[in-house]
This record gives sequence, structure tokens and C-alpha cells, in this order.
Amino acid sequence: MVVGIMGAMPEEIEPVLARLDDVRRHEIADNIYYTSLYGSLDLVIAYSKIGKVFSALTAATMIERFGVDKMLFSGVAGAINSELQIGDLIAATKLCQHDLDITAFGHPYGYVPEGKVFIESDSYLLEIAAIAADKKSISLKRGIVATGDQFVADAGRKEWIGKTFGADALEMEGASVAVVCDAFDVPFFILRAISDAADVDAGFDFDTFLKSSAEKSADFIFAIIDELDKNK
Repeated sequence: MVVGIMGAMPEEIEPVLARLDDVRRHEIADNIYYTSLYGSLDLVIAYSKIGKVFSALTAATMIERFGVDKMLFSGVAGAINSELQIGDLIAATKLCQHDLDITAFGHPYGYVPEGKVFIESDSYLLEIAAIAADKKSISLKRGIVATGDQFVADAGRKEWIGKTFGADALEMEGASVAVVCDAFDVPFFILRAISDAADVDAGFDFDTFLKSSAEKSADFIFAIIDELDKNK
């Protein structure tokens, strides 16, 4: 089994690479991919850079060039659902593109012809994640994640995304990875750590949070990988 592990930023994959031995580096299409053996699994790790285009390119490269047959993505997201707090981990049940708009042609937001508004995450990987979370006594939330090529800071826009798509969190890569994996029939799992919420403290240090959340997320990703290795 070849498992892909993606993040958008270097900080999101560094804790993963730190746990691996004999890591090999591959430069393809202006990006760097890392491969390593973990148990009986072949791992392919990369950070895509921020945004839908780069994440789609990276996911497609991992599938086409390295034969990835299960994809795990880990990163941060902003909360829309008021019940989500900073530091919460949320697994996407389905994902959409909140900035995709051809409503002028009579289509709903997030839809293009021959496409669909929502891409559903793999039910088996969600089940494996639930088992891993239970074993590690981690509270893993589930919800709809909205993706767009925008850093959304406007409260009104967040409210619109929440109402339009029923979204619980938003970020900038998940749905594009989901679209690629769906097209290639590759099961995927998107994990997000909540980095900002409605009650965020003015003194909140994002860089410090990114480091700590990346460590926490990497630990959980490895718990999922261990379950995959055991159930292979």
C-alpha cells in the first residue's frame, strides 16, 4: 500500500519527516516529494504550497508518479461553526469549493457541469480515524469543510459560507485534493486543526500554534497509518 501524506506548508510535514528513517528526496514540477518505508507501507510526503492549484498539482503528481492509493491531508483551518474551538481536530466528512461561482448560468454555488458541489471523504478512512482517535483519547470532530483561494477574515463572508454550504470550517486546499482523489478513485482523508475561532484571543500567536498543531496532527496521522498498516 502506498500512502500519501500532504500538507500545505513545510511546517505541516516537518514533524512527519522527523519520525521517518531513510527518507529519499525527489524534485518534480518545482516541488519536493519525500519517500520512506514505514512498517509495510510505502509513504509519499509533500507540502503543496498554499491554494487550490498547487494542492491539486501535488495530489495528482503523488498519484500519477508515485502510485499513491490512499491520501491523507493534514493542516489548519478556520472555524465557522461556533462550537469549534482553537486546537480542535476536525475530520472532513465532505468538502466543497466556496469560491466556485457560475450561478449566472443557473447552477448552484460550488458546482460546475459534470462536477458536483460536495466530494465525500472515504468512509473507511473516517472509520479508521475514529478508531485511532478513540485509542489515543482524542476528541475528533466531524464536519463539512469549505475550500477557496481566499483567506476569509470577514465575518459576513464566513456566515454566508456556513449558510450556503452548511460548512463547519474553511481552508484553502482540501476540496481541490478531494476533487483530484475522486477523479482518480483514490480514497482520501482530510484532517484540520482549528487555528481561529469566534472567540480568538487578540494575543493569539499563529506561528506558535502552527508548530504545536503540526506536532499534534502528525501524531494523529501516524496513529491512522499504524491502523492502516495493521489492517492491510
